[in-house]
Amino acid sequence: MDGQDLIGEAPSPDTFERVARATIEKLPAEFRAHLGEIVLIVEEFADDETLRGLNIEHPLDLTGLYHGRPIGEKSVFESGATPDRIHLYRQAILAEWCETGVRLDDLIAHVTIHEIGHHFGLSDDDMHALEDAVAD
Repeated sequence: MDGQDLIGEAPSPDTFERVARATIEKLPAEFRAHLGEIVLIVEEFADDETLRGLNIEHPLDLTGLYHGRPIGEKSVFESGATPDRIHLYRQAILAEWCETGVRLDDLIAHVTIHEIGHHFGLSDDDMHALEDAVAD
C-alpha cells in the first residue's frame, strides 16, 4: 500500500477496493478464471439485517462476507440469479488493523481471500494456502 494513503486519515473505500482488486489479480490463473461476475463491494459496516442473520451483535465483529452459492453448488440450469458478491466492511477491518498491528494491505488481502475461498467452497487450510500463494 502506498504510504501516502496513510497520512492524515484512514484509507478510503477506494483504497480498500484497489488493494482487494490487486489481491485478486495475484491469485493463480485457475482461480481468477472462475471468479466470473463476482462483485466486490466496500461498505463502512454490515447492515443490521445481515448482522441479525448471522447472529452477530456488533458491526465491528464482521470484516467481510460472501453472498452467493459456492461454485460446486451451482447449476447450469439456474438463471436470473444475482451475481455473487464479496463485501468488505471497512470500519471492522480498520478496527482489526488497530487491534492487531497487521499491515493494512495484508489484512485487506486476508479478508478478500477468505471471502473468495467461500466462493470456491474451500476449507480454512486451503484458504491459508491460497493466501500464501499471493503473498509478496
